[in-house]
Amino acid sequence: MKSRVYFPTVPFAALGLILNGALRRLARSLLLYATAMVLAACASLSGKAPEITSTIDAASSTFFFECEDQYVFVARTREAHVWLFLDDVTVNLPRRLSASGEKYQSAEYLFWNKGSEALLKTADGKQRQCKNNRARAVWEAAKLNGVDFRAVGNEPGWFLELSGDLLVLETDYGASRYEFSTPPADVDAVARLTRYQVTENGRNLLLELKGSRCRDTMTGEDFPTSVSVTLDARVFQGCGRALH
Repeated sequence: MKSRVYFPTVPFAALGLILNGALRRLARSLLLYATAMVLAACASLSGKAPEITSTIDAASSTFFFECEDQYVFVARTREAHVWLFLDDVTVNLPRRLSASGEKYQSAEYLFWNKGSEALLKTADGKQRQCKNNRARAVWEAAKLNGVDFRAVGNEPGWFLELSGDLLVLETDYGASRYEFSTPPADVDAVARLTRYQVTENGRNLLLELKGSRCRDTMTGEDFPTSVSVTLDARVFQGCGRALH
């Protein structure tokens, strides 16, 4: 009998785009190690930790826009199109010529963005000025890339992304990256604890997900899951949540 994996979570309203397996593998393979090394060096020189991002899909950009009337939505650009994940509908718009920024438009919808700023016009004729929330966009990007669970921690910055076939850990602000095949889950429903343990390529990894509230030490954000990652003899503590 197939065991059920316990992911402590809270309701999550954002819509998800399911990418096929080939695109997911491509996205994972395009992480630029040199860029990670530059980020780590910048952290050392400036004393300020760089932002921890998600597994990279170099052909896509994902945004989480917050608008003036508290309206929020996710946008993902890819090639000559943008996907808009709105409250009641998902829209795919083609790119149009624009003198400045990038414009995507259909008969009913208009989306224009430049940098972190955007203009959204919906089918009801309403226009909204919006701004990207980069921190939340990272989580939406992971979700759209097919990640099932994501965790983050600080000092030094690290993140972990778990999907059905791949477990990715990046440490030291992206300077080091480790990939493992996702092992079977060991679930203790009474203790509200799920463990994953794997040994590959001379590395031992133990991932423990505990169903207890956790607060990020850098941002103050609350999460439903406390996370412990042991890589060989090194231990990382942080917080996480299920994305689906």
